[in-house]
Amino acid sequence: MESTGPGRRTVAELVAERWGDHRPGLWCEERVLTHHEVAAGAAARAALLADLLPPGAEPHVGVLLDNTPEYPLWLGAAALAGAAVAGINPTRRGAELARDILHTECRILLTERAHLPLLRGLDLPGVRLLLTDGEEYDNLLASYTNAAPDASRATPDDRFLLYFTSGSTGAPKAAICSQGRLAAAGASLVGQFGVRPEDVHYICMPMFHGNAVIADWAPALAAGAGVALRRRFSASGFLADVRKYGATYFTYVGRAVQYVLATEEREDDRDNPLRLGFGTEAGAVDAAAFERRFGVRLVEGYGSSEGGAAVQWSPGTPPGAVGRAAPGLVVLDPETRKECPPAVFDAAGRLLNGDEAIGELVNQGPNPFEGYWRNPAAEAERRHDGWYWTGDLFYRDADGYLYFAGRTDDRLRVDSENLAAAMIENILARYEGADAVAVYAVPDPVTGDQVMATIAGSFDPVGFAGFLAAQPDLGTKMAPRFVRVVDRMPATATNKIHRSQLRREGLRCTDPLWWRPPTEQTPTYRRLTSNDLEVAEARSTPGRDLA
Repeated sequence: MESTGPGRRTVAELVAERWGDHRPGLWCEERVLTHHEVAAGAAARAALLADLLPPGAEPHVGVLLDNTPEYPLWLGAAALAGAAVAGINPTRRGAELARDILHTECRILLTERAHLPLLRGLDLPGVRLLLTDGEEYDNLLASYTNAAPDASRATPDDRFLLYFTSGSTGAPKAAICSQGRLAAAGASLVGQFGVRPEDVHYICMPMFHGNAVIADWAPALAAGAGVALRRRFSASGFLADVRKYGATYFTYVGRAVQYVLATEEREDDRDNPLRLGFGTEAGAVDAAAFERRFGVRLVEGYGSSEGGAAVQWSPGTPPGAVGRAAPGLVVLDPETRKECPPAVFDAAGRLLNGDEAIGELVNQGPNPFEGYWRNPAAEAERRHDGWYWTGDLFYRDADGYLYFAGRTDDRLRVDSENLAAAMIENILARYEGADAVAVYAVPDPVTGDQVMATIAGSFDPVGFAGFLAAQPDLGTKMAPRFVRVVDRMPATATNKIHRSQLRREGLRCTDPLWWRPPTEQTPTYRRLTSNDLEVAEARSTPGRDLA
């Protein structure tokens, strides 16, 4: 098949190329589809989509699904139809969830019965709901089963993904990824990792997140490899799935690797078909432990969610570093716009000049960032001075290797999900005892961050837990783990909340402090004791014994 542009491919072409390929290509639980059946299913759904979309509507399909076969089938369908998939995050709630669907102008929302309670009571004008596990859906598809994949309608510049990233403003931004960019990303990873047609990619990260689609599904599609799905990540089910499906490659984000390492060790852990894991934030210690235990190398990388900058690991990368800076990537002081000096380390590897060495990672060269959907202000934050600003903090050593140092705004990263402090603050501000609220992160090696809130006013632990349970837009990872209660909020000279002071003091403060122990399932709060403090701080100090 000829490409639609010189050297540029479309996702639609890659989907159509699997037509006639009768090897097993998609596994989920006990269901197995061949590559041909996947291509045929995508073609049927593309034909259905063409009939369902209202004339003149943006060709956007919202997908509120777990990792079921319908997800990759609809990705293929959108590609063939020249449409875009907006991945909808099921941990969002209430008005915020409705906002995501409406902001991306989805005229069709695909979901399943398990997620219907999330949509109950939401005002979604003009949105048609399709249940992928309903009889109506099966009847609709029955009329299109003879459709064959036709890639001619798609171009490399067609919008293909609208995937949400969080920001300091509180409202997630929908980053755009075109068919050409995704196809190129898949081909790049095929070359980098030597992906083969006989490989099986295990997708256990949620497909509404860019990682699973761009770093796992796309290279499998580009290489003609198989895909095995896990509805939701399960540390205890990880190795059993890998063996069941013969998985050779997987991706991870955040602390997924640490959760797997926390499972009970077995003598046969190394008896598995995996050859590679690719992701972010596992850390050098856990990566080494994973390779020792399972015999599988983990490759850490960094990629701006929007695609504007990427750092690849290469042999010789020092422990703790992400990789060497490619041409155009620099660490700048955001105020002076000047490059930060190289990092200086002591004999133990501690950074000695963090104040001057840490800056924002900026791409001064060409980059594939394609913008945000209907959000010019957010685009301006990313693109200014003719460069792409990642919003992430790094420092570099004298040899040009880059080290990740955090985020430049008030985001928190809990269990691999970026949360905006402002969004949580707006919810907690409804609590009747709160005169003022500040939300920020305290580090936790298991979840990445924990949510901590300082409340000025009165606090009733039972009433607060009940208040949280009653908030329809409080996501599953937003509830504060720690609550500090103060008479008066610390303020700067300009009467802004002194967030840096609160972060610096963390759990070491003289004010009353309440917490939800991580072992408790129900959101109940109790006073933090000195023993509790030791446990909490041990969790946030790498290398400390928690036994």
